[in-house]
Amino acid sequence: MPSNYVELHAISNFSFLRGASHPEELIERAAKFGYAGLALTDECSMAGVVRAHIKARETGVKLIVGSELTLVDGLRMVLLAGDRTAYSGLCRLISRGRRRAAKGSYILRHEDVAELASSCLALLLSRTRHPGGVDDFSTLYNDASWIREVFGDSAWMALEYHYDGLDRRRLEQHSEVIRKTSLPGVACGNVHMHCLRRRPVQDVLTAIRLGISVDQAGFSLHPNGEWHMKPVRELEKRYPLELLRESLAVAERCNFGLDELRYRYPEEFLPRGRTSYQHLRRLTVEGMHRRYPAGVPDKVRFEVLRELGLIRQLGYEGYFLTVHDIVRFARERGILCQGRGSAANSAVCFCLGITEVDPSCMELLFERFISKERNEPPDIDVDFEHDRREEVIQYIYRKYGRERAALTAAVISYRPKSVIRDVGKALGLSVRQVEDLAGGLSWWDGNKVLPERIREAGYDPDSPVLRRLLWLSSEILGFPRHLSQHTGGFVISQEPLSTLVPIENAAMPKRTVIQWDKDDLDALGLLKIDGLALGMLSAIHRGLDLIERTTGKRYTMSTIPTGDAAVYDMIS
Repeated sequence: MPSNYVELHAISNFSFLRGASHPEELIERAAKFGYAGLALTDECSMAGVVRAHIKARETGVKLIVGSELTLVDGLRMVLLAGDRTAYSGLCRLISRGRRRAAKGSYILRHEDVAELASSCLALLLSRTRHPGGVDDFSTLYNDASWIREVFGDSAWMALEYHYDGLDRRRLEQHSEVIRKTSLPGVACGNVHMHCLRRRPVQDVLTAIRLGISVDQAGFSLHPNGEWHMKPVRELEKRYPLELLRESLAVAERCNFGLDELRYRYPEEFLPRGRTSYQHLRRLTVEGMHRRYPAGVPDKVRFEVLRELGLIRQLGYEGYFLTVHDIVRFARERGILCQGRGSAANSAVCFCLGITEVDPSCMELLFERFISKERNEPPDIDVDFEHDRREEVIQYIYRKYGRERAALTAAVISYRPKSVIRDVGKALGLSVRQVEDLAGGLSWWDGNKVLPERIREAGYDPDSPVLRRLLWLSSEILGFPRHLSQHTGGFVISQEPLSTLVPIENAAMPKRTVIQWDKDDLDALGLLKIDGLALGMLSAIHRGLDLIERTTGKRYTMSTIPTGDAAVYDMIS
């Protein structure tokens, strides 16, 4: 029997320090309860949606992509992506809000929503984020009127129970607004966790977010544990049936999936009238003759043509051209750089000047780099001198613009020491106690918080407080805490990148990052370019300069003699 319900308002632990469940856990629980679907609506974020997308494919649960937003005047809403256009608008809206605010926050106004996201489906939420309060009627009426005006028949009033004794009053108030504005109502769960067992985790995360202890949090904590997913039969006892069924009507209009995303490489470096393949072939052939001025070995010529054919077949020409352009800039500026990893198995990369492994005297395995059987995108890592890499990063931003280039995110998750510190403070332990407990953990314990380490630090792991600390820490271990920037992974696109994934400010000045990490990109088949900082290249550059000053000879990475007997004597 098909379910009568789709959860349209659920946040995960990617609403950092708010949600108490992984995206995958929410999807799994939706499948267990027989929901017809679930909308992941993390606050002004898409950081967890790829993980939910992967789990939804495994379980068959319909995933709806959305986001919860609070505008500067306090209006709260959920926006859902019904199609690709709506998704692009939502990503642009999140990007605008994040880009105009400090890292970790956002600023959005009514006009931003009207300009960028009017193609989304909208659910109006109560302004009272926490239980114990009721919206001012005139404010709620004005909010409903505005959302109706902007979104038309794609707007609803979300009816969410707080179970605080005031739900009947809210329902009456909302019903009156619905009657006066013709805004339909729909049932939502305001889900913060997949199961009731996570309620203590939710309390601790709230305390961590506020920088206080749980005992000090008071009314900032949810007064009950009802903010978890519930079986449909239980929901049918709590909500009017027509409000539950309306969730199905909303979900039927949401037909966007992340599999629809398509990525195009930049094209501005293409000469007029030339395709990406033609330009790549020409650059490769020119580089091949430059590498072998005395004549190209047949072995190399055959390998280059074979690789070019596979690159064309898989559609990776633009990726190679983009990497070539970045390496060209570095070499023109005298910045030592070197491609490494599996890309060193490519004769094309050698001819383009990306790597320095000569295919004429080495047996390369190109399939370790690119193979149609593996169906994995290529990954070219390029190292730059550590003290000059910022020049390369800013070149990328200048050439492609902040709208089309950004660093990949790195998800900073709780590890044993950090989770003990944060949870310990939230439980009211002293700074000394927290440091004693965290300091006793060792890297060889792996991703675990072991009771014996607590005992070795001079504390009793069986005491009530420390038993609670150990349990909460084990639950929160691995939770994402915040987004950071990848060490050098860039995503560059032909279209504005903010139509593909939201962009936000990094902690470092003049840096921006997307809200997805490298695993998310791999899962969607999107390519990144790794430009990494390597101190050894700076040392090698200084060494090459010193050789030139003392001998008059200028070596490069590819011309350093490989048969120097003195070197082998030194390392033998």
